[in-house]
Amino acid sequence: MRAVLMQDSKLRVADVPEPVPGSGEVLVDVLACGICGTDLHCAAHAPEFNAATRGAAGIELMDLGRPVVFGHEFVGRVAAYGPDTQQRIPVGARVVSMPILLREQQVMLGFAGPDAPGAYSERMVLSEPLLIEVPDHVATDVAALTEPLAVAYRTVVRAEADAHAVPLVVGCGPIGLAVIAVLRMKGIGPIVAADFSAERRELARRLGADVVVDPKQSSPYEALYAAAATSDPATMAPPNAVLGQLPIRPTVAFECVGVPGLIQQMIAGVPPGSRIVVAGINMGSDTIEPGQCILKELDIRFSLYYSPEQFAQTFTHLAAGDFDVAPLLTGTVGLDGVADAFDRLSTNPHDAKIIVDPTR
Repeated sequence: MRAVLMQDSKLRVADVPEPVPGSGEVLVDVLACGICGTDLHCAAHAPEFNAATRGAAGIELMDLGRPVVFGHEFVGRVAAYGPDTQQRIPVGARVVSMPILLREQQVMLGFAGPDAPGAYSERMVLSEPLLIEVPDHVATDVAALTEPLAVAYRTVVRAEADAHAVPLVVGCGPIGLAVIAVLRMKGIGPIVAADFSAERRELARRLGADVVVDPKQSSPYEALYAAAATSDPATMAPPNAVLGQLPIRPTVAFECVGVPGLIQQMIAGVPPGSRIVVAGINMGSDTIEPGQCILKELDIRFSLYYSPEQFAQTFTHLAAGDFDVAPLLTGTVGLDGVADAFDRLSTNPHDAKIIVDPTR
């Protein structure tokens, strides 16, 4: 079968052996797969990514001595069952799944080699217990948004924002836009969003942002203060021990870019008592000023991935129509167009989510 291989930061399409489902596994034909910012980071900064996972967990995510087959935001069609399977979902049905193979040594799909390919390929194998059937009324490309929406769902959960909180989303790429969609679904707002791209600011509006800011023209943090202003003591954020009571609601800020210096910019800009949730992946080192964090009593949390329950909850909301996420979809390419799509997403801020369709 054909697959997109990444090695030495380069992408190429090649023929690879057909994957064979093992015990408890299912062979699926890939119908759609989103290109994720993590894929872009891994292609451009693979050694740094491995260094981060080695430092955090003592393992390297990717074996860079051989090609990697990306693709972890996918929809497949059940083609065949391997041994020791219950076969509860009919052959021919569409499915989504967490990108994990439940083997003795767990495999993170989308970061392994051609022997366990991700969804930048014509076929892949999945673990049967993780499959969720896609109902007929859900479009395939929309179902492919389950995984990035689950990332955003966990990010919002990590914020622990209540109904009085006012959020700021910095960066309106796919994850920032998905965070906006989840905030809107949960009724948290007004939502302030900031991005340099006019196209992405318009997408933020369509997905539910109430206030949209071009950082070249005005301060996102001033917009957050204005949106959070209140004269109602019952909705005000708790007073700061040094700075006292401010006439604003609780505030939470989401870092959805992943560039050096942005966390510190947010530390300096957000109101006292804010919670900052970092979802953007910066593979380099960074510097913050802890004194400002202490004086303002800020919380900084980092978010990655999701639990199986959060993945399933996200898909339930998606299938129920609770998210209006179709505006996220800004393009489709075949396997031969993946390299160009990577270039577009890395250099052109106009696109949001580009879907890979291996059948094209």
